[in-house]
Amino acid sequence: MIYMDNAASAPIREEVIEAILPVLRENYANPSGSHLMAREALRLIDDARDELADVLGCKAQDIIFTSGGTESDNLAIFGVHSAIGGTVVCSATEHHAVLEPTRSVGGKVVNVEQDGAIDLNHLADIINDQTTLVSIGLVNGETGVIQDLKSIVSIVKEISPAALIHTDAVQAVPWLDMHIATECADLISVAAHKFGGPKGVGALIVKDQTKVSSLQLGGGQEKGLRSGTHNTPGIVGMAAAARVTADTKEADTARVAILRDSLADSLLEISNTFETGVRSNGDGSVDRSNKVAGSCHLCFSDIESEALLFILEQSGIFASAASSCSSGAQEPSHVLAAMGYQRELARGSLRLSLGYKSTEDDVDSVLKILPDAIERLRSLGS
Repeated sequence: MIYMDNAASAPIREEVIEAILPVLRENYANPSGSHLMAREALRLIDDARDELADVLGCKAQDIIFTSGGTESDNLAIFGVHSAIGGTVVCSATEHHAVLEPTRSVGGKVVNVEQDGAIDLNHLADIINDQTTLVSIGLVNGETGVIQDLKSIVSIVKEISPAALIHTDAVQAVPWLDMHIATECADLISVAAHKFGGPKGVGALIVKDQTKVSSLQLGGGQEKGLRSGTHNTPGIVGMAAAARVTADTKEADTARVAILRDSLADSLLEISNTFETGVRSNGDGSVDRSNKVAGSCHLCFSDIESEALLFILEQSGIFASAASSCSSGAQEPSHVLAAMGYQRELARGSLRLSLGYKSTEDDVDSVLKILPDAIERLRSLGS
């Protein structure tokens, strides 16, 4: 089995399993209770909050535990809009968990350049003194493009100093120094399963004094912003995953970048193949410095992604065409459309996302299968 879908969900780390199992077996009390076992469960959550804060570079009291990235994004956008009104702005390449809430509150959408970077001129044009929240993902889940948050924030604050900044940093945690996000944004979304933790748990960092209304009423957990019984094992696992990720990030990023470059460079030798989100150097080589190390996203002309994914799966290679957070439906990519890719070319997109467990053998296996698969599909008219 060759797993090339780490951007959808990373393999759970062994250290995380070891951290979770004792909690499942022994710390099953409700942490909102008052007895000894409940207090012990709450202590585990508090310790996890401290650990996560240390890794992410924020204050422990600013962390609001959620069920994952989608809930965190929704809480940020709907919560801020409910609390202070005004206009929400996001980019055209955001995850649907940001894009759809922004549209639903009558927000504005910023264009991007062909390489996926925010069109800063368009951003400046649509920001005004009524703008209360700007939501820009630090790393795009489909193309792996990294946004220049500092430049974006500078423009926003110059025009609308009171505007809040939210970043969906779900895809950033495995690869980037998270201080980039915590220094620039007022609200930050993360999800455990993207960096080797369990599914069903995430967090929204809400910096002190940031006005957010709760979307979920009940027992008043998480400072009243996210009522509901805590997922104690999930939270413990998330903290464990964050710590291991932080400790191994530098080495993993360097190693995976070499694998990704080898994979992408080899696949670009296939005729009519285009790599998204990259820039060209003067010597004709590809500059991938604006992408995270694990991202290899390409478009192959004259094929259908769905057919290609089927052939890969039959060969034991598991990848995706775009973000895997939309019920598995193979719809045309809104990300590629926003970047200016024609529908015919976008139909042949393939996301090969590497992670901490990816190996040279994985890359070699893909390169043995993929070029022949594309040639076969083209000969058949896909």
